[in-house]
Amino acid sequence: MIQRKQSIYLFLAAIVSGISVWVTNLWKSATEWVQAQDDLVVLLLFIISSLLSLATIFLFKNRILQMRIGRLNILLNILLIGYLAYSLSTLPGGFSDSEKGIGLFIPFVSIVLLFIANRYIKKDEELVKSVDRFR
Repeated sequence: MIQRKQSIYLFLAAIVSGISVWVTNLWKSATEWVQAQDDLVVLLLFIISSLLSLATIFLFKNRILQMRIGRLNILLNILLIGYLAYSLSTLPGGFSDSEKGIGLFIPFVSIVLLFIANRYIKKDEELVKSVDRFR
């Protein structure tokens, strides 16, 4: 059942969280760009989010657990957003003087993809319940 719609969204969320660690810039501090791999906490949160998305794909037989792990992953990305906002605010000059990179939006994209995946997982669960009712 890996060919389901939610599996595609979960895979995209895993790719976005996993590859963005080494490709995208978060912000520019003084003279150089800061990437996710420069901060251990950000790196770990991105990698854990990516691994959770990949692990969720293979839990297709237990849709309730799949939805719970999806919600946990959304919460993890919200924590990542909070940590990135805190890290950005502690820079000299704060939010206004620093130049932001595309990497700051990656958790938002991941949250949207995970939310859509959870919607499709819920639809599958409702479909299975309705079919079981007819038996």
